[in-house]
Amino acid sequence: MDPGSSSSSSRQSSGAPNTSSRRASSPASGPSQHRFRLGQAGHFIPPSTTGSSFRGTPRFRKTPGSGGPGAHSARTPLTEHTGTTCSSAASTSCASVIVAVVEGRGLARGEIGMASLNLKCPELVLSQFADTGTYAKVITKLHILVPLEILMPDTASEKGKGTKLFSLITENFQTVAFTAIQRKYFNERKGLEYLQQLCAPEFGTVVMEVQAKYYCLAAAASLLKYLEFIQNSIYAPKSLKVIFKGSEQTAMIDSASATNLELVVNNRDRRSEHTLFGVLNYTKTMGGGRRLRSNILEPLLDVDTISLRLDAIQELLQEEELFYGLRNAIGHFLDIDQLLSVLVQIPKQETVQVAEAKITHAIQLKHTLDLVPSLRMVLKKCNTALLKAYSTSLEDTRFDTILEQIKTVINDDTTYMKGSLSMRTQKCYAVRPNINQFLDIARRAYTEIVDDIAGLVDQLGERHGLPMRTSFSTARGFFIQMKLEGAAFPDGKLPAEFLKVTKQKNSYSFTTADLMKMNYRCDEALREIFHMSYVVICQLLSIVHEHIHCLYKLSEAVSMLDMLVSLANACTMSDYVRPEFTDTLAIKQGRHPILERIAGRQPVSNNSYISDGANFVIVTGPNMSGKSTYLKQVALCQIMAQIGSFVPAEYASFRIADQIFTRIGVDDDFETNSSTFMVEMKEVSYIIHNVSSRSLIIIDELGRGTSAEEGIGICHSVCEFLLSLKAFTLFATHFLELCQLEALYPNVENQHMEVQHSRGEAGAETVVFTHVLCRGRSEERQYGLRAAEMTALPQSIIQNAKAISLRVSQHLLAKQQSDPETQQQRAVHHLATRLLQTARNSKLDQDSLRIYLKGLKKNYEASIQATMQAGDVVEE
Repeated sequence: MDPGSSSSSSRQSSGAPNTSSRRASSPASGPSQHRFRLGQAGHFIPPSTTGSSFRGTPRFRKTPGSGGPGAHSARTPLTEHTGTTCSSAASTSCASVIVAVVEGRGLARGEIGMASLNLKCPELVLSQFADTGTYAKVITKLHILVPLEILMPDTASEKGKGTKLFSLITENFQTVAFTAIQRKYFNERKGLEYLQQLCAPEFGTVVMEVQAKYYCLAAAASLLKYLEFIQNSIYAPKSLKVIFKGSEQTAMIDSASATNLELVVNNRDRRSEHTLFGVLNYTKTMGGGRRLRSNILEPLLDVDTISLRLDAIQELLQEEELFYGLRNAIGHFLDIDQLLSVLVQIPKQETVQVAEAKITHAIQLKHTLDLVPSLRMVLKKCNTALLKAYSTSLEDTRFDTILEQIKTVINDDTTYMKGSLSMRTQKCYAVRPNINQFLDIARRAYTEIVDDIAGLVDQLGERHGLPMRTSFSTARGFFIQMKLEGAAFPDGKLPAEFLKVTKQKNSYSFTTADLMKMNYRCDEALREIFHMSYVVICQLLSIVHEHIHCLYKLSEAVSMLDMLVSLANACTMSDYVRPEFTDTLAIKQGRHPILERIAGRQPVSNNSYISDGANFVIVTGPNMSGKSTYLKQVALCQIMAQIGSFVPAEYASFRIADQIFTRIGVDDDFETNSSTFMVEMKEVSYIIHNVSSRSLIIIDELGRGTSAEEGIGICHSVCEFLLSLKAFTLFATHFLELCQLEALYPNVENQHMEVQHSRGEAGAETVVFTHVLCRGRSEERQYGLRAAEMTALPQSIIQNAKAISLRVSQHLLAKQQSDPETQQQRAVHHLATRLLQTARNSKLDQDSLRIYLKGLKKNYEASIQATMQAGDVVEE
């Protein structure tokens, strides 16, 4: 057990100080004790605003960005609950997640507990893990969640002397609302009680899994109490999906790397779909889009799970009927997660809005369950394990049980429809007749009023000789619309009885005093209908609640099937290949997936090869030759493979990467007062402190923010550190001096982007960038000076610079010749690693294997002979 969480001190284990229970009922601190870095002063929301029945609510202090005083009252997931702006690329997951974070104290410092709940999806996600002093895991997880609001204990920011974790969170999430909760609400015992009370039976094993994880239980306690307060509703017993996520189940991609690689947001235009998410996103449902986004940001580590997805995608590509059948069936589903979120909540107050919403939810539930049989029928034809598993999950008899129960109350022909009047009519006549006599009377009255409104409009049209028709909108109710084409009004203006006139081109909208009265009567009748229907539907939902958990299965199945169909769809847009998983990264004719989408045609393809024997690749070449694009291409293909997608290549093999790091770009950071070089050093420091032997590292242009000597020194030192690990590293640089590492270390390989030169008729030299990766170091010289020639610099300066550069290059080149003994050792090392690799991964038959081994022997002998000849030349 954690030292700071002993059973003898449960208060300490949840982080609550012994004095917390003796504090006054007012917030633990006044305004002076919470100085936030987000700008203006916050405000308090007193517990009394929710009524006497809610006396135990935690008092808290809100920061700007969450609305004015009282902004949280009676908030539900269906209301606009977005405090941050999100790009269209990530529109499937606009900020709607509230996260509680707590850190252990004393000896337990660094042990983090997190609990998060999406207001649009009733899934409580718990995490507990040990983090480093940089809190990299916490920051990365929060970036992936895109939080709307972050809850922390008030003691984390006490008297303005915030903990290191508090400071880092507020620095990294300056536009996110922060709420300080009294420490006593972070109580692990209360958290366990909440889970036992609210966790759906299907997920009951989680309670056993987390009962000794005190910090995530403490975070869950504060989060659920806070949600109960702001939403003015409670979750129904045994209704929540609760999952525990450790940090070892998925690959970690930090937020800087996600930004550099443009995984979900384009760096130039946040609304652009030129991202990896945009390339792969052909999802039809909100749940499918959310799942795809979370998988891109957190790729899988388990090869078996990835292989199941690849099998399913392969079947979808081979079986056209299954592909189109699934796509059509899934396209009709609503957002099941959001529907579940509201179905499992029990409102504390009964209002017309609550009644109307509940009727809508019952209709949406019926609409969703009506679609299950068609999805079942499509999946009966599948053969792969994953699709069969989802097919089996849809055979759950509870789907039919709930639908039969609903049909005893809801009319068979009632369905979810778009359009405010159509949906209003569906809600009005949703409940079957003869269930409630007063409801039938109210509906007849409503029908008569609607008929009277239609009659009134017809009379007005006849009286004035104008083409009037009845229209409806949620904001205005019933109103009159009129389109005049060439006709004119008597006396050149509208009659005086027409009120609230609006004009758009030759179309007029208006009402009359009589119509406004009828609208009021209509609303009164509707209120009666909604109230009585609500009573009936609440009785229905109370019966249905015990079976509602099967909808979690449906949500899981629909979102995963949607993502798989989307990934299969992406394959049809270009030539993608199924990846393999070995201990080697080998890509034949790989392409950049985003560049391919932008260009609308296949870009230049390149081969990639990184293995244990050559795990450090230095890429050189002039500016604009394609180094950065190539590096990003490898990382994007790695991510695509680990989410279970096919990749843009002729052949692809990958080693599972537990972390993907990137160091790209040379920008100052004004917010943290960091120069270009300081930003570089911070990013490299982060990599060095968190890298493992299974990581993939992409470094582009390190050391450019300082002098050449210091830059080369830093690069050389960083390279030597990374060389001591088994991580796969791609290192692009303009420092040709680093190419000497190949002569010193057998696991370094030099590659360069090829450039061709040609001369025109006038004798002028032109440079053609082929964007093709070739073996060896770049032989290009003075490409920076060629760029300078294109400016207005005097020729005398250019010529002098060329002469100096040539002498320096010759001097350095003379030092970079490796001795024959080193070259022999390199040849032996390469042969040994290839033989090991063949023994581990080869699937060749005996004859093919014999030919391959003979080829290895021939190459080895040629390398040794060339080395010996070079040695003889040196001696002469």
